[in-house]
Amino acid sequence: MSTSKDAVRKPRRKKKVRRRSRDYVLPKEMDRVLKAVINTGRHGHRNYTLILLCYRHGLRVGEVAELRWRMVDLKKKVLRVTRLNNGIKSVQPLRKEELVALRKLKRDYPGGSYLFRAERGTKVTESSVRRIVARAGREANLGFHLHPRMLRHGCGHALADAGHNMLAIQNYLGHRNIRHTLRYMELPPQPFKHFWRD
Repeated sequence: MSTSKDAVRKPRRKKKVRRRSRDYVLPKEMDRVLKAVINTGRHGHRNYTLILLCYRHGLRVGEVAELRWRMVDLKKKVLRVTRLNNGIKSVQPLRKEELVALRKLKRDYPGGSYLFRAERGTKVTESSVRRIVARAGREANLGFHLHPRMLRHGCGHALADAGHNMLAIQNYLGHRNIRHTLRYMELPPQPFKHFWRD
């Protein structure tokens, strides 16, 4: 009786894939990321500002890479956000922390039309943005791989948790369809506490 190699081959074990329990970053984790990134490398402040704006304004990778100085009005303290995916454009207020970071960025990287530039003076690429965010997550020892979409979703969850109106959040994030915004509405169990009585 002959046995082929296939008959005696052991079944392959599936690799364990570590899954994230959520697809967004928490405010306390964002604080750790921002503290870690500002002192990392030659472009620490640029990367800090990039991540801060990504989170505070719920920017997609392509949106942050395309930010230009003409979209920023430091006197009026506003940012004109142009959304991708046929999203809704908006004018959003810039807070003190963002204004301070942007003014320093303008001093450190004079000239040029793009906010975030690479070594050669060209705008940062989308892959560079992903690398910057991932490195910041590692520096902050989050214990999971951080990617830019988690910053956008973190923005939505933080605004919803603060009790802001869903329609306002929809416009802030540029969603054409409110279904995309409702994902941030995770109700705690308390509202359901009196549904049934034993």
